[in-house]
Amino acid sequence: MEFKDYYKILGVEPDAETKDIKTAYRRLARKYHPDLNPGEEAEANFKEVAEAWEVLRDDTRRAEYDELRRYGGRRPSDFEPPPGWQSSGGGEYHHFSGDFSDFFNSVFGSGFEQAARGAPLRGNDVEIEMPIFLEETLKDTEKPVVYNLPVVENGQVRQQRKSLKVTIPAGVVDGERIRLKGQGAPGPGGGPAGDLYLHIRLVPHPLFDVEGRNLAITIPVAPWEAALGAKVQVPTLAGRINLTIAPGSQSGQRLRVRGKGLVGRGGQGDLIAVLKVVMPPSPDEGTRALWRELAERADFDPRSEWEGAA
Repeated sequence: MEFKDYYKILGVEPDAETKDIKTAYRRLARKYHPDLNPGEEAEANFKEVAEAWEVLRDDTRRAEYDELRRYGGRRPSDFEPPPGWQSSGGGEYHHFSGDFSDFFNSVFGSGFEQAARGAPLRGNDVEIEMPIFLEETLKDTEKPVVYNLPVVENGQVRQQRKSLKVTIPAGVVDGERIRLKGQGAPGPGGGPAGDLYLHIRLVPHPLFDVEGRNLAITIPVAPWEAALGAKVQVPTLAGRINLTIAPGSQSGQRLRVRGKGLVGRGGQGDLIAVLKVVMPPSPDEGTRALWRELAERADFDPRSEWEGAA
């Protein structure tokens, strides 16, 4: 089945705001409206435009479509078409007869037909947050999920506890949504269950800051290590590595270690080691004497560049 690019159909960019999508839809709907343009070609174009608007105007459906589009028409965590959804009804210019395309129905279900026939309605979706440690993003990770579902029995609503084991794919990012088909609330009157959406929340790490797919870590170094150079052990998400500090390194200098960052669909990011020169605490008189001797021998003014600037 051919994948439909709804953004291309409406002539907008994938990051377009809803108001701009609506403007494009109205313009094209008027252009191809069957009442103004008799003929099968105009009606077919109008149906495509209306179908694109029906998906992109709704935040949930648009997010689901964007996920499908991002993976070339296949979902990373769910390769079966989702169950039908019920239309919110009556969009502008929806006056043609007939159904949306097979592509639309395979992705979003034939909710319009269900509503027209009075078929059992689909249950509500459930959305929960899923905390993930940075270490868990390096490979597929199986996680337990426990949540409550509203169940109606004898006219009373009670909460039913449900447990699942879910595989979180490698490379997930903060804010990503993972859809689990049919794991939401049961549908009224025996209708299909809704879906479960997991909102990924990356747990802050005590050592690493996230910079896109890169990780940044501050490396404390002694003054003599910065001056003379050294090899220091540096933690990564997959274990420790040896990092070479070059002689004459400066505090704040950033060293890049390739392939030790977060996993991404385009490859693995890097580790950025930020050097921080740290003084030893409470030097004794002997140590202070050595520092004084070093100061005399070095004859170094770190603020010499200020001369003439003020």
